[in-house]
Amino acid sequence: MIHYLKSLFNGNVAQEESFSAIGVDMHSHILPGLDDGSENLEQSLELVQAMKALGYRKLIMTPHIMNDFYKNTPQGIREKLQLLQSAVTQAGIEMELGCAAEYYLDEGLLQKLDAGEELLTFGNNYLLFETSFLNEPLNLREAIFKMRSNGYNPVLAHPERYSYFYGKFNELASLRELGVLFQPNLNSLTGYYTPNAKTQAELLIDEGLVDFVGSDTHGHKHTNTLWKVLNSKYYAKILALPLRNQQL
Repeated sequence: MIHYLKSLFNGNVAQEESFSAIGVDMHSHILPGLDDGSENLEQSLELVQAMKALGYRKLIMTPHIMNDFYKNTPQGIREKLQLLQSAVTQAGIEMELGCAAEYYLDEGLLQKLDAGEELLTFGNNYLLFETSFLNEPLNLREAIFKMRSNGYNPVLAHPERYSYFYGKFNELASLRELGVLFQPNLNSLTGYYTPNAKTQAELLIDEGLVDFVGSDTHGHKHTNTLWKVLNSKYYAKILALPLRNQQL
């Protein structure tokens, strides 16, 4: 299946043939049975192999942590990482694996920050977080302040997908003044999510406001679409930015 998809798009890939120049994916839901991503170990193995075929050498997998839906813990996430690592090694797949989490900005996250609980981060204490796609949280800036005060470097997942910032690009950009780093999803460049998300992602790239890029892989629908990203002129622009992925 993987070789078929690769051959299907090879005829159109003009600029790059893989994501090896990025090397490290720092946002995915490939760990098995933790959220709305991979359902089981078999699917996780298939997705790791698909990411390898795309040119990645390391995956930092980030299950959702949401107070009302996904009550994942650092211990539980690490256990699934060990399970997948063992299966990947046994299958002979050469891929470095790590884990963090994608935290939803809710009362649970604020309580964890207030209590000084352990939060799963990656790299230089980078904390991946997301918000509602439709409504700006009233406590967004308060939460950012608490993250920074606790020594975290906040990374806003897929900033191009928050509709409350559409038509308010300067407000989105102003979050960087508070110390927030931005991580667009690569598949946004294909219009996979919405045309507005594509436009916003392109604007972030044009303005140089991109620190990381992620696949946000939940399943094969995402890895299959990633092949199309390689043919995007904006992917070439991304590679010209000082991305932090390779440093992870």
